[in-house]
Amino acid sequence: MDPTQLTVDLPIEGELASLDGATGWLNSQPLSTESLRGKVVLVDFWTYTCINWLRTLSYIRAWAETYEQHGLVVIGVHTPEFPFEEDVDNVREAVKEMAVEYPVALDSDYGIWRAFDNHYWPAAYVADAEGRIRHHRFGEGGYDELERIIQRLLGVDGDLVSVSPHGFEAQADWANLGSPETYLGYEQAQNFASPGEGHSYVAPDRLKLNHWALAGDWTLEKRASVLNQADGRISLRFHARDVHLVMGPPERGTSVPFRVLLDGDTPGSAHGVDIDEDGHGAVAQQRLHQLIRQEGPIDDRTFEITFLAPGVEAYAFTFG
Repeated sequence: MDPTQLTVDLPIEGELASLDGATGWLNSQPLSTESLRGKVVLVDFWTYTCINWLRTLSYIRAWAETYEQHGLVVIGVHTPEFPFEEDVDNVREAVKEMAVEYPVALDSDYGIWRAFDNHYWPAAYVADAEGRIRHHRFGEGGYDELERIIQRLLGVDGDLVSVSPHGFEAQADWANLGSPETYLGYEQAQNFASPGEGHSYVAPDRLKLNHWALAGDWTLEKRASVLNQADGRISLRFHARDVHLVMGPPERGTSVPFRVLLDGDTPGSAHGVDIDEDGHGAVAQQRLHQLIRQEGPIDDRTFEITFLAPGVEAYAFTFG
């Protein structure tokens, strides 16, 4: 199919599923499938720490702004992956910081997720004015095709939106992305390389690619590694331009300072937005933190983060 022409008829994939499972709404009064009849609807499943969704946000935001006047309604369905993402205040803060101004359905009980039989973050479903699903997209990419389908259903024509993503929203360096999402709780952890007994862990001298380790006094919980005493460290061998870590302080209003090293040295110009050139930063929010963004050739490297106070909860590494 030529995405600039879309000469093939769009299939009917089903009816727009119910939104009644929402536990609350942000930026809007509650919306229903009935109230949306006559509108083209883009339903976008997201969770605010998901780097894969963050890299789609520039497009979702631009479509909401550009096509609202033509009858498009964008609904972000926030279905949490981690327990702290169920906290409405956390979601409200993320919505503000990320400039998400379209309606957001809070899906803390997974009611909308199940109604759509959805299994992915991100996932986009496009419904026509009669409430019929005409297209879906799981994961990143496919932006031109998706926008042309929106235009077709709206009966408008024109140039595609132009976006300039930066920070978390910058597209991944796919050619050099050699590390998978790495969970730090025992339920989904893989490639854990620390020997230890009880809560005391030791990091090996060398790590294999995509293996990670703890050093210090930690508790491995179901979804996260939780630091019990100061000066605990997480080490990781990775191959990617960017390193992100989902983590948070022990409670709202507290902060845990940390320092990052790259191959045993300060990160310098390879620092991410959440640390300085010397690798210093602090965990003050339950969110995704960008710790490394490299320039130039990408190779296997060793990442280390040392927390100078106890209590931090570390959930997952993601890469870009």
